[in-house]
Amino acid sequence: MTRPRIGITTPGREAADGKLRLTVDYIDAVRRAGGFALLLPPGDLDVQAALEACDGFVLTGGGDVDPALYGGRAHPEVYGVDRARDESEIALVRALVARRTPALCICRGLQILAVAHGGRLVEHVPDEYGEAVPHRRDGRYQAHAVRIDPASRLARALGTRECTPASWHHQSVREPGSGLRAVAWAPDGAIEALEHATHDRLWAVQWHPEHTALREREQQALFEAVVSAARGSRPPGGRERRTADFPPA
Repeated sequence: MTRPRIGITTPGREAADGKLRLTVDYIDAVRRAGGFALLLPPGDLDVQAALEACDGFVLTGGGDVDPALYGGRAHPEVYGVDRARDESEIALVRALVARRTPALCICRGLQILAVAHGGRLVEHVPDEYGEAVPHRRDGRYQAHAVRIDPASRLARALGTRECTPASWHHQSVREPGSGLRAVAWAPDGAIEALEHATHDRLWAVQWHPEHTALREREQQALFEAVVSAARGSRPPGGRERRTADFPPA
């Protein structure tokens, strides 16, 4: 059987040297799950072409979403804003949700999912949650406990209702947005995962499963979930499954 094609979003080119930089951990995790990785840089992302080329998607981490897109306030800790990436990924996530295309949204990807559905973000987590829970510290990934709704699709995918994943973020979801609900939380109450009401092949987490997926079975399971779902998104013969091919939600 042909390997499912998984589109992986990337940051834009860096001003200093014009290079695109994305950790290979995302690609490795997709490959271990049996997927074929395709990189999708921002700036000229044809959403329709991406949907036709890919069976599933991973929306990756990166710089902050422009606060203007969710009615947020300017904050000195906001960094790495790339409006072209924001706009292309918002369009992509709206389209893949409409078509129920399998997707895994990670860190910034979860925040893009929320903003695309009218949600709002916390501009700087320490301002509202303090620093007792190490969401990001000392330039390194941090580990902290996460409590997961046992009735959620996320809990079923991970095979657990609690985990201690790798964290690297200074923003979080304030309001999930239309059709989304929180299904996991840090000890300080910060939202750590979202779920969509009708798209049952969408997983969205605030932490970085790609960072520990090689050694933590439950984190690799997220990539296996999206690749497995993508494997079933095309019937034999390779014809793309369009929205009408799916049963009603």
